[in-house]
Amino acid sequence: MNVETYEQQFDAILSGENKNYPYDSEDYVNYVKMNQARIKRWEKKGNLLPDLEAKIQEISEPVTWVLITEPWCGDAAHSHAFIKKLAALNSNITLVIQNRDSEGSEIDNYLTNGGKSIPKLIARDAQGKDIFSWGPRPTEAQTMVLSHLKNPTTDNETNTRNLQKWYNKDKGLTMQHELMQFFA
Repeated sequence: MNVETYEQQFDAILSGENKNYPYDSEDYVNYVKMNQARIKRWEKKGNLLPDLEAKIQEISEPVTWVLITEPWCGDAAHSHAFIKKLAALNSNITLVIQNRDSEGSEIDNYLTNGGKSIPKLIARDAQGKDIFSWGPRPTEAQTMVLSHLKNPTTDNETNTRNLQKWYNKDKGLTMQHELMQFFA
């Protein structure tokens, strides 16, 4: 699906039009509400690194970026706007979004430590060959999550709050620096 269709899913979930699992749960609807606000905030306030912008604008051959995500995913909400902005810089980039939990999702080909962690960004050339894969979150955030899973010294809510604070302080910079390595 394209970005517009993906973002329309948020409205359908929040209006009650989409009550399919897991959006039949108030908790998941609240996640979607928070994530829509995060995406909108990063669309307005998120700045792209000039060096990365320049590299993206230099792409001279058609590529497809596949973003595997879900409206309920907080990590995805923090990267979505930046990926969308980057793809919009160059008409050679086609951004396609797949819901991780939908039929046809390619997530099983891009597992992280055996899990279906998202978001995942896969770049492919015109022949469909993978150029790179990034995700599910910036390395420092991934370290925080793995550390908590191995040694949960705080409850999940505190851990989630600490992760969100990290994203807000980072402002999308770490993810962009990590993407830069693919264009060196």
